[in-house]
Amino acid sequence: MNKKNCKAEIIGKRLKKIRKSKGFTRAKVAEETGITNSALANYENGIRIPRDEAKKVLSNYYGVSLDIFFA
Repeated sequence: MNKKNCKAEIIGKRLKKIRKSKGFTRAKVAEETGITNSALANYENGIRIPRDEAKKVLSNYYGVSLDIFFA
């Protein structure tokens, strides 16, 4: 596994943990942020790392620091 994949997995686990701790479904987050459900799934499953704009949207939506994206 390369470094990028490892980082994507760590970010994904953090995003999923935050979403679940707030009791949100992925569909609810997608609808309220404008990020597609499939993109959120890719982020949470460690397949992709969110781009900077998505990072800002998600950190604002969840009320957390952007630091969650820097593994």
